[in-house]
Amino acid sequence: MHWSLVVPLKPLALAKSRLAEAVGAMLRPRLALAFAQDTVAAALACPAVADVAVVTDDPLAAAELSAIGARIVPDTPAAGLNAALAHGADVVRAGRPGAPVAALNADLPALRAAELALVLAAGAQFPRAFLPDSAGIGTTFLAAGAGWELRPAFGGPSRNRHLRSGAVEIAPAGTDSVRRDVDTADDLLAALTLGVGPRTTAHCAGLPLLRGHLAGDGRAVGQGGSG
Repeated sequence: MHWSLVVPLKPLALAKSRLAEAVGAMLRPRLALAFAQDTVAAALACPAVADVAVVTDDPLAAAELSAIGARIVPDTPAAGLNAALAHGADVVRAGRPGAPVAALNADLPALRAAELALVLAAGAQFPRAFLPDSAGIGTTFLAAGAGWELRPAFGGPSRNRHLRSGAVEIAPAGTDSVRRDVDTADDLLAALTLGVGPRTTAHCAGLPLLRGHLAGDGRAVGQGGSG
């Protein structure tokens, strides 16, 4: 089974506002883009993924993510996260009517292709399925099989909303990188412990906040974000 992934990304000027105090106003949008680049690169490296559609109206993000192989879908609804995801799924299925579709957060800089493959395999067992985030409150992944609507309900305590919507919660072992989204400084430190992708690593080098979480050669401690 080959999946189409839909990744939402708000304008970089507005993204990851909770990181501003820790990393600074100048670095915050650059990190948001680096997170998305590492997420998309790892997703495209997953054999179970046919394509990745990024829903965004940010011109810089669109150019950078297109360059690594993502399809860019303008956020035509301009009505928030869940409307963007539903629109992205519709656009994907206009070209691949029978495609299984999954929504994936754009802030998974430690994402590993092999772990994503495990999540996709688990999600394929149900009409709709989701993976909760590391905190067990939100959601980082929502899947809909062929013939099923995505019906996204992301944002805040979305785990309970997805449960109430009838989606099945999945929790395959060894998939921490798919659950580790980054909204705060503590989240970023946790992602670095797992090992983030090269673009996030490059932007984190030298941050006082992260001293001790980077190896001597500047790479993030861990195994890297795209394996």
